[in-house]
Amino acid sequence: MSLHKVVIAGGGVLGTQIALQCAYSGCDVTFWLRSEGSIGRTQPKIARYSELMLQDLAQAKALIGNPMGGFLYPKGMIRDWKSATAESIDALIEQGKKNFAENLHIELDMAKAVADADIVIESMSEDPKAKIGVYTAMKDLLPEKTILVTNSSTMLPSTFAPYTGRPEKYCALHFANTIWKNNTAEIMGHDTTDPEVYKKVVAFAAQIGMVPLELHKEQPGYILNSMLVPLLSAAQALWANGVAEVETIDLTWRLATGAPKGPFEILDIVGLETAYNINQMKPDAQVEGSLSNRLGKLLKEKIDKGETGINAGKGFYNYR
Repeated sequence: MSLHKVVIAGGGVLGTQIALQCAYSGCDVTFWLRSEGSIGRTQPKIARYSELMLQDLAQAKALIGNPMGGFLYPKGMIRDWKSATAESIDALIEQGKKNFAENLHIELDMAKAVADADIVIESMSEDPKAKIGVYTAMKDLLPEKTILVTNSSTMLPSTFAPYTGRPEKYCALHFANTIWKNNTAEIMGHDTTDPEVYKKVVAFAAQIGMVPLELHKEQPGYILNSMLVPLLSAAQALWANGVAEVETIDLTWRLATGAPKGPFEILDIVGLETAYNINQMKPDAQVEGSLSNRLGKLLKEKIDKGETGINAGKGFYNYR
């Protein structure tokens, strides 16, 4: 049985993308947000990312018959590329518009938001206290049937399982940015995750157009970020130590590896607030003069100016 009623706790960049992907795939999706201010910050993201998703669908028509098309099409939105036609993509666009309009809801009352949830996807900031606060407030409101997952990019589910009130129905489900194109879903349980619940989460990932990537044991950073975070950390260290300019570091990586984006372009997509929160969890982040301390100050300076990444129009680069 598929999981149809989806609640997204948090309206950040990834939370918004997850909600839209679920709605596009036919799920009934509710954002639970903390305040009216959160609604004001989330609604522009909904408009932005729904437009980008539909644009990528429309542009995929030009890729039909192109040998590179199989690499470039939005994999989370077109299930069968080999049989795709301009007409079938037009139908997906119209269905997508309808699903975005009808399947997305916003609720400030937590009890109402989760009242009939099949699955709740926690997508709060990388702040342990914030996540624990949400789990503690939510645990007595969730129906017995509800599966709870975290989209944390770095933290282990076993850290939070005791606070959920349902550790056997709790695991990690981590997505990559621009999930409609980079359609990975890393599923990571903990020691007391029910194997049947784990299987349901794997099936749910496939249901919403993702490729389920199953981890056999807990690993900080999962698969993707175990590889990506060291790259981003090394780039930020070069910047914080004054070794080279941001543009030079990115250019070096692109030229030497053939990668389409450099580490600071990736950081703009991830969001500088997320990078800052991850940095501040390092043991020496509060040690005056340490690399982590200097980097935290540099990131905080940009955040305080509103330069939080591509979604704000400016991060390390200007997108305005």
